[in-house]
Amino acid sequence: MIELAPSILSADFARLAEQVRPALEGGGSVLHVDVMDGHFVPNLTVGPATVSALRKVVKVPLDCHLMVDNPDEFIPAFVEAGANWISVHQEACVHLHRTLGHIKSHGALAGVVLNPATPVGTLEAVLYMVDYVLVMSVNPGFGGQEFIPYSLEKIRQLAMMRSAHGYAFRIEVDGGIALDTIAEVVRAGAEILVAGSAVFGHGDIRRNVESLLQTARTAVDRRV
Repeated sequence: MIELAPSILSADFARLAEQVRPALEGGGSVLHVDVMDGHFVPNLTVGPATVSALRKVVKVPLDCHLMVDNPDEFIPAFVEAGANWISVHQEACVHLHRTLGHIKSHGALAGVVLNPATPVGTLEAVLYMVDYVLVMSVNPGFGGQEFIPYSLEKIRQLAMMRSAHGYAFRIEVDGGIALDTIAEVVRAGAEILVAGSAVFGHGDIRRNVESLLQTARTAVDRRV
C-alpha cells in the first residue's frame, strides 16, 4: 500500500496544526517528524513536546525520525509523547540490534535509516526484525534538497533482499520527493513516501498531497 507521509520540517511552525490538517485531509496517512540534535546532523529541530502537541490534534501515526547521537536515550520520551513509529540511523547506533529491540520493547514500530553513502548491505543482520527501512535520498539535516539518483538502486536492492528472504519490512524514502521524482521511487519499490517542501512549500497543501498520491499510485503498476 502506498502511503504519503507529510514532513512537518517544511511546515510553518507558527501554524502547524492549521497546515497539518489539509495535508491529512488530502490523503496523508502518516505524519513524519524529523528530530535533529545539532550533532549527528547540522541542524536543530523538535523534541518530545512537539510530538505531544501533535498527538493532541491528529490521530494518524506519528513517524519520528531520530537524527541524533545516542538515540537510546531519547526513545522512551518520544514513545511517551505519542510516537508510533521510531527510526534510528545505522550510522548513529553502535549496537543497532539492541537499539531496535529497545524501540520494540516500548511498543513502537522500529525503523532503521540509511544515509546516502551507507550501503544497504550494512543492514543484512537486522532486516528480519525491522518494521521499515528509511532510505535517505538526500543528506539529512535540511529540507528542500535535490534527490540523489543512486537512491533508486538502494531501494531496488532492499526490495530484492526482502523478496529473497521473505521479510516483511516496508521501504520508506525521504528527500527530494516531488512530482518529478515520486513515480520512479515507487517503481523502484518504495511504499512510504516522505514529502516536505512538495507539500508545504507552495500552493494548496491539500491539492499538493492529492497530486503526489495520484502520481504515486499510477506508478504502482509500472514497477520494475
